[in-house]
This record gives sequence, C-alpha cells and structure tokens, in this order.
Amino acid sequence: MWNEPSPEHLRRLPRIGANAETRWQDIVIHEHFFFGACDWYMAEYGPSDRLFFGYAILNDDLDNSEWGYTAYDELRAINVRGFQIDRDLHWNACPAGEVERIVAGHHRCGCT
Repeated sequence: MWNEPSPEHLRRLPRIGANAETRWQDIVIHEHFFFGACDWYMAEYGPSDRLFFGYAILNDDLDNSEWGYTAYDELRAINVRGFQIDRDLHWNACPAGEVERIVAGHHRCGCT
C-alpha cells in the first residue's frame, strides 16, 4: 500500500459501530483509498480485528456500491503488476452526504 496510515493515525479513527445510529449522509468519511476505478471511503476502524467500515465502489460500479467492512490487511496485500492501493493524502474528512460518488451510489440503488 502506498502512503499507508500510521498506527497513531488509525487510532484516531472512530471505532467500529460508532455510527450505528447515524444517518448515512452524516457519517464522517475519514479516509479515502483508491486503485484504478475502485474507491474505499472509510468511516470507522477496529484495531483488534484490523477492519474498516465504510463505503466501497468497485470497478466504478455505482449500482453495486455499498456500505460494509473491509479488511485492512487485504487492502494492503493488493498488488497488480507492481501497482498497489493508494491512500488519498489530500482527503479532508467530511460527511458521506458531501461525497459525490457515495451520493451517486445511493441514488443509483434507490437507497434512502
């Protein structure tokens, strides 16, 4: 993984389940990882099991994009001909309702 977050940085993320009662539009997205036409927008992190919770758009497929869990170690292990997942160093934390691609995915699936 390029630009991997430090353990200290990961400790500052909300813990898994912190947004259980939060409307999806208000969940703060703290991290953005990307690879080609794939994006992972991360809102929570569980240090004991090294899981992220967030919104994933794989292969630019907004119809099948969704909220869910992503294993940090699996993201780190992706390597296609020497290319790896990158962390967006210019990302500023913001509510999911302000992330254009997350909003587009919700509109495509008819989610509320």
